[in-house]
Amino acid sequence: MAKTLGKSEAALLAYTQMRGLNLLRSGELLGPLGITRKQEQDLLSRMVRRRLIAQVRRGLYLVPPRLPLGGTWTPDEATALNALMGDKGARYQITGPNAFQRYGYDEQIPARVYAYNEKISGERVIGQVALALMKVAPARLGDTETVRTPAGQTLIYSSRARTLIDAVYEWSRFDSLPRAYAWIRGDLQAGRVRAADLVDAALRYGNQGTIRRIGAVLGELGARPALLKKLEGALRSSASQIPLVPGRPRRGPLDPRWGVVRNG
Repeated sequence: MAKTLGKSEAALLAYTQMRGLNLLRSGELLGPLGITRKQEQDLLSRMVRRRLIAQVRRGLYLVPPRLPLGGTWTPDEATALNALMGDKGARYQITGPNAFQRYGYDEQIPARVYAYNEKISGERVIGQVALALMKVAPARLGDTETVRTPAGQTLIYSSRARTLIDAVYEWSRFDSLPRAYAWIRGDLQAGRVRAADLVDAALRYGNQGTIRRIGAVLGELGARPALLKKLEGALRSSASQIPLVPGRPRRGPLDPRWGVVRNG
């Protein structure tokens, strides 16, 4: 059922639409609408509750270009994420389940948007958009692809090679092993990714466990010796053994070059 707009609500939407605004800050309505700061805050809070606008953070709101049929509105994922990251002045890249779905590794549509960024960590909800934000060091951002949405927004995704490395590195967060090994094998065989790109991404964005596991997988798949040597050169001396698939019993042959137990 369509919602009936009050006079102040209609005035707010008319003001933002006339000026072509999609972001609104507290204090911006005092003069144009002739209201007090308390009246403005009550109006904004009421419109958020009624799902007429969406709160990015306290004092910053997304507003619709026009009120849709039915009278409720939520921003799309790109609009919500870009508004938050833009407000924080943060670089980001979408990874994990969203990237898995984008590149065809997983058909399931994620319930939230997973994104590395350099400023914010934790869960956020903007309108009906759930965000899972992972704060990382600036050096861990990179190897990305830019995607233009039908609505004209720009989204930054981890590249195909970087997504595969993230799937090995973040195996616990994304529950992505051993599936990621099949994705790597399939992409290499189909020519969608190069072993050299995986090596470079593992060295720049992985850790010791990631490098060892990627080395073991690429070695089994017949990668060039020079690439494997490049990975090997980044390893610290260690007598420890790690499983190829964490969480499974460490039963299987040992790959002595990488100290990896092939348990799956």
